Amino acid sequence: MSLTRKRKKELRRLRSDATELWEAQQVLVGNAADVAREASRQLGNVGREQVLPVVQDTYNRRVAPTVDRGVKFGRHIVDSKVVPAVGGVVGTALSAWDVANAKRLGLTHQPAPVKRGPGLGSVVAIVLGVAAGIGVLYAAWQALRTDDELWVADDPLSAPDA
Repeated sequence: MSLTRKRKKELRRLRSDATELWEAQQVLVGNAADVAREASRQLGNVGREQVLPVVQDTYNRRVAPTVDRGVKFGRHIVDSKVVPAVGGVVGTALSAWDVANAKRLGLTHQPAPVKRGPGLGSVVAIVLGVAAGIGVLYAAWQALRTDDELWVADDPLSAPDA
């Protein structure tokens, strides 16, 4: 297919215009990337200088005392209610087990050996205490995890002066 000189000249001009437009767009995209990079840097600065101190102050004034009270209350309940109850039940069960074994084997009453470490009841009580502590920590973590919809700024942030 042969083209006339006029058409070839128009096509060359069109190709030249398209190349110019492409180069201009590349410069524009480069400038837009520079502006976006600077905006990101400024946003990070505002976050560190303005938002983070407000969030930390609010956490220290409102959330931390509540969590501390919850942990103290949970520790009190575990220490005063759960550990003694579980220890008593486990101790009674182990005593009954020992008596049943002694009768089954026909052993006479022998003096009890001197304990040298924590017994099974103490181990069970410690395990239950650790499990309760983990439960309290998990509940605190669920209460404090980041939910973007829950954080509402007290004062609306104004745009920084340019």
